[in-house]
Amino acid sequence: MLPIFVSDSLGWFHGYASQKVQDALLAILSSGPVPRHVAFIMDGNRRYARSKHRVVAEGHAQGFETLSKVLEICMRLGVRCVSVYAFAIENFNRSPEEVEALMALAESKLIEISKHGAMLDQHGIRLNALGRRDMLPPNVRAAVEKAEEMTRKNNKAILNICMPYASRDDIASAVQTAAEKAVESDNYDITEDDVDAYMSTSAVGSPPVDILVRTSGVKRLSDYMTWQSCEDTQIQFSSRYWPDFGLWDFVPIILDYQRKVWSSPA
Repeated sequence: MLPIFVSDSLGWFHGYASQKVQDALLAILSSGPVPRHVAFIMDGNRRYARSKHRVVAEGHAQGFETLSKVLEICMRLGVRCVSVYAFAIENFNRSPEEVEALMALAESKLIEISKHGAMLDQHGIRLNALGRRDMLPPNVRAAVEKAEEMTRKNNKAILNICMPYASRDDIASAVQTAAEKAVESDNYDITEDDVDAYMSTSAVGSPPVDILVRTSGVKRLSDYMTWQSCEDTQIQFSSRYWPDFGLWDFVPIILDYQRKVWSSPA
């Protein structure tokens, strides 16, 4: 057995070398075409927890930690906007215990961002909560508003946390607003562009979705950004549970995006 100090030194060296490799890889990738907007369906938290013989709440907590790491990777690549499916409207149908745990976790993380938003400020990230915030408990809604206010002046990048969210609700709200504006202006010719202008992502200045990633091996969109992903979006499915998702899972996705950009007609 190696002496402790030798073992620790080797561990430090491995971590240092690994970080150097990651830094070099991100620098190389960022020199090629970089997506402006990447959306994630962060799926697999519950199955991850069960596979580790842990309670479901621990899987969701680990999922938030993964979000922080993936966001850092995206910022270092130069991705301008990241959107994540944090809580679907239909998730309110889950057990009261799980819903309460998710709401408590969301509140604590949003409060943490408000107090110690180092990474958001470092990268100039503005946080937006998209969806039916009126369905959130008052304490969570207050935490959302505080986090948005704390990052409002950041203008280099965007983080959209979609909670509680559903594409059908997003589209219906946009159509309703477009119709109301049409009535006000006496112009009843509502176009696709009119509806697009009132989608939640457009309202906060998000560019179109270039890549949509779903983890956990499930191959469906689950009512997430179907309007925003209906044209040129590259949809990618990863077999990893979200808490296990990391740089080495993301690299092939970025390389595939760059390959398709380079091979597409000018």
